Amino acid sequence: MTFTKEESAGDAGGEPAREDAHDPYVPSRRRIERERHKRSRARRATAIGALSTLVTATVLYLVVVNAPGWPRTKETFFNARYAREALPKVLEGLWLNVRLLLVCGVAVLVLGMLIAVARTLRGPVFFPLRALAAAYTDFFRGLPLIINLMIVVLGVPALRLQGITVDPVLLGGTALTLTYSAYVAEVFRAGIESVHPSQRAAARSLGLSNRQALRYVVLPQAVRRQVPPLLNDLVSLQKDTGLVSIGGAVDAVRAADIIVGRSLNYTPYIVAGLVFVALTIPMTRFTDWVTARMDRRRAQGGTI
Repeated sequence: MTFTKEESAGDAGGEPAREDAHDPYVPSRRRIERERHKRSRARRATAIGALSTLVTATVLYLVVVNAPGWPRTKETFFNARYAREALPKVLEGLWLNVRLLLVCGVAVLVLGMLIAVARTLRGPVFFPLRALAAAYTDFFRGLPLIINLMIVVLGVPALRLQGITVDPVLLGGTALTLTYSAYVAEVFRAGIESVHPSQRAAARSLGLSNRQALRYVVLPQAVRRQVPPLLNDLVSLQKDTGLVSIGGAVDAVRAADIIVGRSLNYTPYIVAGLVFVALTIPMTRFTDWVTARMDRRRAQGGTI
């Protein structure tokens, strides 16, 4: 008994039979309809999201512009003339914030790693070092950053110590490093402790010393696992570099403050805030991308 090509066609999905193994793949009608349905749902979801966003933005705009105090608020906070005046000076001061971020970021990572390693050292002989590292993290994580900045920026020059700088930029960077290294140290410590003890034991069984096992086995895994929270801390550090202005350093915030003090118009603050937002968004999106990538690799059973 013989069958035609059409009669013998198909598997469970209804795909037509191929004349030979070298024919190109032809998706079934059911698969084509399923893909078309997915695209239709995606377009519909995009349209609904765009419409809801437009409606929400319109409602918020109407609420704000129809408020009784909107004309005065617009003149005080959203004045185009003062915005044009402030933008060049704010951007000039922003360069100081960027330099502080780069220098303090490196210092925070190095100091935080050293403190984390000190807190994870084993053996009774290292107890004083562990205690000091724990006291450091507890103190600076509990001390508000603004108070730490005031103590360092205003208190250190008052001591009149020989050879100690009174530059508000250096002192402000020191205060930022002291505070953020405590947070980063706990991030690193969490990563170190997340590495299973069998990893260290396997390294020791291969002849590595404790220091070599920590350097070549534990720390690489710990750092790789903690990349997203470390990037989040750097985003926060990027914003908090504006606090060095309390010591008189002319950064983006201080540049805006000078214009506000002269004009009594608060538009320069809005300009400075928007500049910081524009600087932060790329790093935030990069952090989200790294987090999503690591989550996908973890879900697929890859190395993390």
